[in-house]
Amino acid sequence: MKSGNEFAAEARAQLTGKLIPFWQGIRDQEYGGYYGWLGYDLSLDRRAVKGCILNSRILWFFSSAYVLLGEEALRREADHAWAFLRDYCVDRENGGVYWSVAFDGEPEDTTKHTYNQAFAIYALSAYYEASGEKEALKLAWELFHIIEEKCRDEYGYLEAFNLRFEPEENDKLSENGVMAEKTMNTLLHVFEAYTELYRVTGGAGDANGAGVVARTGIVGGADGSGRTGKAGQTETSDRIMLARQLRYMLDLFTDKVYNPALGRQEVFFDRKWNSLIDLHSYGHDIETAWLVDRGLEVLGDEEYKRKLDPITRRLTETVYRQAYRNHSLENESEKGVTDTTRVWWVQAEAVVGFLNGWQKEPEKEIYRQAAEDIWAFIMEKLVDPRPGSEWFWALDQEGNPLKKPIVEPWKCPYHNGRMCMEVIRRMKNVT
Repeated sequence: MKSGNEFAAEARAQLTGKLIPFWQGIRDQEYGGYYGWLGYDLSLDRRAVKGCILNSRILWFFSSAYVLLGEEALRREADHAWAFLRDYCVDRENGGVYWSVAFDGEPEDTTKHTYNQAFAIYALSAYYEASGEKEALKLAWELFHIIEEKCRDEYGYLEAFNLRFEPEENDKLSENGVMAEKTMNTLLHVFEAYTELYRVTGGAGDANGAGVVARTGIVGGADGSGRTGKAGQTETSDRIMLARQLRYMLDLFTDKVYNPALGRQEVFFDRKWNSLIDLHSYGHDIETAWLVDRGLEVLGDEEYKRKLDPITRRLTETVYRQAYRNHSLENESEKGVTDTTRVWWVQAEAVVGFLNGWQKEPEKEIYRQAAEDIWAFIMEKLVDPRPGSEWFWALDQEGNPLKKPIVEPWKCPYHNGRMCMEVIRRMKNVT
């Protein structure tokens, strides 16, 4: 087993030597943002649709890399991604973030999806941490209020809406032959986004929000105005509401999404959280385990930590036992039939999730060993050795790359970039 410093050094080399240069290389200097499509054959489509989720994730990536590494070139990339999101991805008339825009920034798919609003909040929070840009924080609060006011019903968070936030079918996040009114995936990433917004505006122990107002000079405001409130009252109200919604989602995970009999999460639901399909998504479960733990750390609520800690431990253990095979993680199991495809993001989340499991339970060296084993598999099999490329999308059961794009609206530096940053933070100076 390698030392923590060795592991961290390898992650840094992958981040700085492969991922960062690649994503810098697809910057669109003419129309802004980043090119939306690079085929398996490495042919670049400069006029491809630009997914707003892709742009948000790139903004998050460069902002977070700048915070970690402090290199000004990364800050410039984050500024570039921020300008494109601000100027083209946001619907200034109806509010919210589009699903996608054309290569030149004109609205292309005007669907407003809760998942998409969440990733914009996640990215804007990271950019605010990197830059101190008040307008980015103001926009994050506006999107928070849009989700809370337009994207919920009495049972939880809804999914897809049209331009004016009127509900429509959730075809973008429904799979496996079902049309879901609620999904574990959207809930997870709203939770993730709210965690980051709470963290960068003070985190646990800043109950009155005064530190936020002192730093930014603005408040979110229930109307998203960003006007300064009396003694920070509006900001205080927003942060109290944000913390309350984090707890609300933790309750949903516990009571509606988590299946204690099987030690897993359910995936697709009707409006009242009745599961629609027998599906175990291994990548989402290991990702949820560490993201919920991160949220609990940021929230600082010991009661909820006691409530959720056994669940995140069980999720990690179940994934390890059922899906960790042949140095990597299987994709999912539907009605007992396993999909053995090795998907890029699933492997990345497994590395972080197993490290997180080991850090919580140091006696379980099997988790650390699994993280290192999957990392080695990634380096050998998933990283595309071709110049001008990044990672393959997925491998078949023989280990051959599937001929899927290297960049498209879902293929981004969020999972693998975050994995590298988490390994660096978690393993540096670990024996």
